[in-house]
Amino acid sequence: MITRREVLRAMAGTPIALAAQRAAAQEDRQVITVFVGAASSMDFTARVIAEQLQTSLGRPVIMQAKLGAGQRLALGEVRRAAPDGRTLVYATSGPFAIYPHVYTKLDYDPDRDFTPIAGISTFDVAISTGPMTGATTLKEMIAWARAQGPQAVFGSAPGNGSLSHFLGISVNLAADLKMTHVPYKDSGVGLIDLASARLPMMITGLSPQVELHKAGKIRLLAVSGEQRSPLVPDVPTLKEAGLNLSSSTSTGLFGPPRMAPELVQRIHAALQPIFSNAATQEKLAQQGMVPWQRTGAQLAASLVEERKRFEALVKASGMVPEAG
Repeated sequence: MITRREVLRAMAGTPIALAAQRAAAQEDRQVITVFVGAASSMDFTARVIAEQLQTSLGRPVIMQAKLGAGQRLALGEVRRAAPDGRTLVYATSGPFAIYPHVYTKLDYDPDRDFTPIAGISTFDVAISTGPMTGATTLKEMIAWARAQGPQAVFGSAPGNGSLSHFLGISVNLAADLKMTHVPYKDSGVGLIDLASARLPMMITGLSPQVELHKAGKIRLLAVSGEQRSPLVPDVPTLKEAGLNLSSSTSTGLFGPPRMAPELVQRIHAALQPIFSNAATQEKLAQQGMVPWQRTGAQLAASLVEERKRFEALVKASGMVPEAG
């Protein structure tokens, strides 16, 4: 009796088998692209993800920044891609948890149009001021803004619908202020305006503000998390600074819709060394990122819960949803 192994050995040299081997080899050489729609810490972390995937999968992986529209341009690249694992996006929770409440029309469905693969990190945002206000504490900043009325503005990056934007709204509500929002696509531009006394207050990710704070060009007033950041241990939390607020955001890796579960698991497994490698964790910590190891299912559940929280905040803010 001819065994299965003998049949397979006999087939190994056939044109069909050789074609299958060539196809598999070609697949192994095809580039995986990780899109990212936000700069600074997100850009850096996307590179870490790309490097880890390349090491684990043995395939070329590149990170490609596609900034604009609050990460939606990057998301669009993935939403329209084939579900073969070659096109991924690293994004914050905002487009999935916040945007459905602040835009009347989105060109995507946050649940159906993406496949959550892995939770990666959480991070805080921070409030800072510059020479325009002369404030050295959040209390002084609030007093300055109250005196200015609606003429007081705060900048946020990555702009409309972001965690930074909603933290500004939360400060308005908690401190009974009427500050006007100025959105920035890139935190770097906003921080230049802040340091140049063209902007009184900026809310964005912590890490791009740290060096300017240490150099005395801007002053960090508070971080948004429950704990002080080791990057700037001298800066209080919002609660320590006098406002009963806290807010952080999560980041995750997503693929196109309808990815096969086995493929999702393969990519998820390839990322796991990020969470066990001390050197990698130190790199993330330098960017203000806290490792947040989650499966795709856990990431999806977290986004649903976060969406519920922001629904209440949007209603309380009186914000009128705008066209997407």
